[in-house]
Amino acid sequence: MLPTLETERLTIRALHDADVPALFEVFRDPESTRYWSHPAMTDLTQADGLLRDIEKNVATGSFAQWGIARRADDLVIGTCTLHRILRDHRRAELGYILRRDHWGRGLAAEALTRLVDHAFRTLGLHRLEADIDPRNSASIKLVERLGFKQEGLLRERYFVAGDIQDSAIYGLLAPEWSAR
Repeated sequence: MLPTLETERLTIRALHDADVPALFEVFRDPESTRYWSHPAMTDLTQADGLLRDIEKNVATGSFAQWGIARRADDLVIGTCTLHRILRDHRRAELGYILRRDHWGRGLAAEALTRLVDHAFRTLGLHRLEADIDPRNSASIKLVERLGFKQEGLLRERYFVAGDIQDSAIYGLLAPEWSAR
């Protein structure tokens, strides 16, 4: 069971069957998924499949994906993820996506600030990583504002919809987060 995390404007919560249409809205936009590791969804059944995969992976304990919902109406407008959670090594990878019509309002920063704090203070993780396409300047600025530092570049790591993508790796340590 994923805990519910609150911010001023958002509820970061487990996803449910009723969220499938909202998930489809998040993942169907080619602009929002431009730097994602898979192409935009084209059918509602793909969103349902994503929810089933999330439920299955959360049950393993190595993956946690929350819906980012507006507090005002509980509409899911994105997701944030801790995946490849390695408890023995106290680390995980951070992932996130937000519907394009909600960009530029500080919502992604608000959600990730709460999730990063949860990862370090509650889950006891020591290291978080973010894997970002170097062309995604908005995402890079976001993680850098949170204190992440670029640690490397993996060339031509992903092939998505015929596009070859590099991968910039960013890292943040718990002591760096606490010192903010």
